[in-house]
Amino acid sequence: MIDYWQLLLLGSIAGFTIFLGLPLAVLQNVSPKKKGFLNAFAIGILVFLIIDVFSHAWESAGGSAHDAFAGKSSLRDAVFNLLAMFGGLAIGLLGLVFYESRYMKKPIQQRTGGSGGESAIVAGSGGDRHQQQLLQETNAYRLAMMIAIGIGAHNFSEGLAIGQSYASGAIGLAILLIIGFGSHNTTEGFGIAGPLTGLLNKPKIRFLILVGLIGGGPTFLGTMAGSLWTSTVAYILFLSIAGGALIYVSMLMYNSGRRQTTNSILMIGIFVGLCAGFITDLIVTLGGA
Repeated sequence: MIDYWQLLLLGSIAGFTIFLGLPLAVLQNVSPKKKGFLNAFAIGILVFLIIDVFSHAWESAGGSAHDAFAGKSSLRDAVFNLLAMFGGLAIGLLGLVFYESRYMKKPIQQRTGGSGGESAIVAGSGGDRHQQQLLQETNAYRLAMMIAIGIGAHNFSEGLAIGQSYASGAIGLAILLIIGFGSHNTTEGFGIAGPLTGLLNKPKIRFLILVGLIGGGPTFLGTMAGSLWTSTVAYILFLSIAGGALIYVSMLMYNSGRRQTTNSILMIGIFVGLCAGFITDLIVTLGGA
């Protein structure tokens, strides 16, 4: 039997195992093929998460609709659950479309320095390469942040499941969920780090800590909220938000991967990432959760 504070501690550990996968981001001198494979590996993990997220969300939303149709539960609850499902999908998918059109399409401003206002970007081909490098790094950081946000929404729903299991008295299930989700989050760290590998300048530790907190911290917050408050609607909502966001960023990463490597390497990387996701999920399944 674990007490409440031990539950919160274990919930935070389950979330922060995401940091175990983030060191992949500091790899440098990575060949285009290897970078393409690592990017595809991250896509595979995200595709698995999309499958996992929507299977759980639709199991709850579709199940409530089926029960309402059979007269076993309230029609109002079924309607709210379906609205949470499709509304969350719209927020996660279309919300990121709005975010990109509003904030990610702005051109990088040339920095100026010195009393004469000389451009910091050298003229000629060297300046073009420098500007291209700045654009590549900026897009990589933004993409990693968007992935962290999508994974964070997913992990909040996982935390809700842990907390609600504890509140219902299913202590064994809560512990199994912590172990399984902790394993999941390690591979999710790879998903965040994928766009950052092979950059000319190593990602700063401060940024990696930030995306780790955004991606893994919601597991702790969800554990705390779920232990105090039970809501199927909130569980479905955050799952579908996460699913929509992950669809969006995985498509961006796929487009980037097509330019980095061959289609065969891309598909192999996606396959390996999918396998990694399903294998970690097997931990929860074998535990009976």
